[in-house]
Amino acid sequence: MNPAAGTALAVLLSLVSAAGYALAAVAQSRLAAASPAAPDGRGALRALLARGQWWWAVGLNAAGALAHVAALHYGPLTLVQPLGALTLVAALPLGAYCARRRVTRTEWRGALWTLGGLVGLVAVTGPTAPGEALSLRESLIVAAATALLIAALASGRLYGREQRGTGGPAARGLGHATASGIASGVASALTQTLTAALALELPGAEPTWWQTALLAVLISGFATGGLLLSQTAYRGGLAAPLAVVNLSNPAAAAVIGVALLGETFRAGAWGWLVAAATSLVAARGVVLLTKGGAATAEPAPGAGAPGSAAVPSTLSASPTSPASPASPVGKALLAAVPAPPVAPEARPGQAPRATGLGAPEGEPVPAPVAG
Repeated sequence: MNPAAGTALAVLLSLVSAAGYALAAVAQSRLAAASPAAPDGRGALRALLARGQWWWAVGLNAAGALAHVAALHYGPLTLVQPLGALTLVAALPLGAYCARRRVTRTEWRGALWTLGGLVGLVAVTGPTAPGEALSLRESLIVAAATALLIAALASGRLYGREQRGTGGPAARGLGHATASGIASGVASALTQTLTAALALELPGAEPTWWQTALLAVLISGFATGGLLLSQTAYRGGLAAPLAVVNLSNPAAAAVIGVALLGETFRAGAWGWLVAAATSLVAARGVVLLTKGGAATAEPAPGAGAPGSAAVPSTLSASPTSPASPASPVGKALLAAVPAPPVAPEARPGQAPRATGLGAPEGEPVPAPVAG
């Protein structure tokens, strides 16, 4: 295959991968919104595994991963990785369409800021010497440290508790999203180590069968944990958690590469400056996405305000629904139903006046005759 055809195929596969990841994220977000959150978390995983829609989301994630791997086979990393950032741009309108609303300007701005930061971060990261991999000892150290960090992020110890006023659904969602991206990034690094072990190119002594099996178990655990953590993160919305997942994944891989594999950012010191600047740009995008998601989730003005009158549930529908008093049908129904008569206040020493059927209004009700 000539280079031009390979590049075109890599772009096509990258777009397919982004679409698969976006559809999976939207499906997971809808499942998270429809599933009630158990206070103790018991039975949540069992209920999730019993949902056929969740397995569709798992299949879409797997299809996106396979398309991404195939795209890396035909195209360079510098082309495929930035195209993978289109997942956020595709998921935002898809999620809004499924929720029957429009994407706000704040959300679009946040998506563009996050996309720009993510593309810039990916552009300056990446291995300088392909083929390097972690040793078995380094893999176990990374796995242990990552497990502790994920436990802290999932428990909420790093961003406060809800009862203290510093936590909340949004903060917990971003914490779970960060843990999900880190788990996926570490799973990718361990997959590279497993590939080198199977090819007998692992640094150090030749691995035994149980060491290779241990790597496979760790990869499966981190990959599954990342999927479940992202499912939990989407309880607080779709756009901001998805952006954090897409950012923390390459960030975790970059930390492993710089700390353990001797890698560095491209362009030397300028690469470090670009990475810092693009991280701030991406953080700005996440803040905008969080604000945009909170604005769309806020109730209508006046709803539930102190001192406001309670509206019956049959009349609290949207203005376009037939039961709404603001709609033409609702106005006609209200006009056709006569208002109930209001009984005048009874004077002292006077019997109450009848307001029901069968007695003229304004006259006292005759007392019942005994026997």
